[in-house]
Amino acid sequence: QILDQWFESEPLKATLATDAVIGSMASPYTPGSGYVLLHHVMGELEGQRGAWGYVAGGMGALSQAIACAAASMGAHIFAEKAVCHVLLGRDGQAQGIALQDGTEVRSKLVLSNASPQITFLELVPQEQLPKDFVKQIQQADTRSPVTKINVAVDRLPNFLAAPNACNGQPLPHHQCSIHLNCEGTHLLHQAFTEASHGHPSSRPMIELCIPSVLDPGLAPRGCHVVSLFTQYTPSVLAGGQSWDEQARNAYANTVFDCIEDYAPGFKASVIGRDILTPPDLESIFGLPGGNIFHGGMSLDQLYFTRPAPFYSGYRSPIPGLYLCGSGAHPGGGVMGAAGRNAAQVALEDFRHL
Repeated sequence: QILDQWFESEPLKATLATDAVIGSMASPYTPGSGYVLLHHVMGELEGQRGAWGYVAGGMGALSQAIACAAASMGAHIFAEKAVCHVLLGRDGQAQGIALQDGTEVRSKLVLSNASPQITFLELVPQEQLPKDFVKQIQQADTRSPVTKINVAVDRLPNFLAAPNACNGQPLPHHQCSIHLNCEGTHLLHQAFTEASHGHPSSRPMIELCIPSVLDPGLAPRGCHVVSLFTQYTPSVLAGGQSWDEQARNAYANTVFDCIEDYAPGFKASVIGRDILTPPDLESIFGLPGGNIFHGGMSLDQLYFTRPAPFYSGYRSPIPGLYLCGSGAHPGGGVMGAAGRNAAQVALEDFRHL
């Protein structure tokens, strides 16, 4: 409805609508999806409103930059050290964390960037939490429609709509997000409907990026890495079928067939691929249900209800334990707002200890 008020071109509306459903098990026709679009364009990059950018060196470089900044201020970082549980004192106050190798790290405050589900259902004893709070965390919508496919290719994709230059140099569209299967919002709705019945979309929504065009160090000379953000794939398949190797490859083949229609020769250029379905995203990265936002971005799970009513201020039912990740207000996205806000609340409490 919002897009119809401002635009007439269906391909343009559908392309913009992808940011209204990205990461969400929702259709462009789902009430409230307009907020997800707002969420993706409300920020700015180097003074340009609504802009996004690539991180030089890949997204891991952003984590490294944050780590270096923290270390320069005296932080100690324990990488590859799984947390077993939050340490609690006799008064129920958070006193640090215990690692799975038995190491205990004592602290006056604990901030968790893990999802609300991991933080409160796995790292904290249930008897220490209000029953209503536990129930709200358990019932949160964490469905994910996302399957991420990372691809290595030996040449640039050559799209029918804008053929490559004779010299093989990247063109402007190679430096942007390329949206496929987005000629109309009805296609997005159709893809959503299939997934809502437990079937991977037969014509999935595809957002294709080629970061190596702007950051050549990501791939050998002449080769490229292609990032495919695709929807819709249900976390749980119909009939209890599992996301086994056959199902994963069948869906990836569907995605590649679609790309081939727009850029003939794409499949022949592929030299490697990595397929991450919702269960893969959950098991590898700890994302509940594979949800990249730590939980749905529907209006009933935003603002004062994120992660649960009365707990949107970053403090948790456990004194000294704070939630600072995407499961907290204002939700997902690479912006750091939740972490900054949580740090301010934690510092305020720390001054009163």
